[in-house]
Amino acid sequence: MSEPAEFRHRVRVYWEDTDAGGVVYYANYLKFFERARTEWLRSLGIGQEAGRVATGTVFVVADASVSYRRPARLDDEIVVTARVSELCRASLVFSQQAWRGEELLAEAQVRVGCVDAATFRPVRIPLPIFDALR
Repeated sequence: MSEPAEFRHRVRVYWEDTDAGGVVYYANYLKFFERARTEWLRSLGIGQEAGRVATGTVFVVADASVSYRRPARLDDEIVVTARVSELCRASLVFSQQAWRGEELLAEAQVRVGCVDAATFRPVRIPLPIFDALR
């Protein structure tokens, strides 16, 4: 079995991403990770709004664990990675990292669940999406 593919997304750090010291505010890494997951899905042909309309399902973050290693700063260009480390019928776990060059800034494990868009009750990931995620 081969290693899962890793998606890479570039992010520029803007003033709005930083605290008064010009360092990326810790919660903003969650935004960077979300953008990478969303762009990865888009690269697979899975638009989240189109998926909601077509299947009546949405993905929600159920759990996130982040380790912060080094600070990112104003104007840095960072690369945020996303890779599926676990795929179940109703949820998946992403392993994600934020890099500045060769320097690891932060890493996260994010569990995302599939839910009915109307009730927010857990449901199976629709088969076409599930197949694309494998």
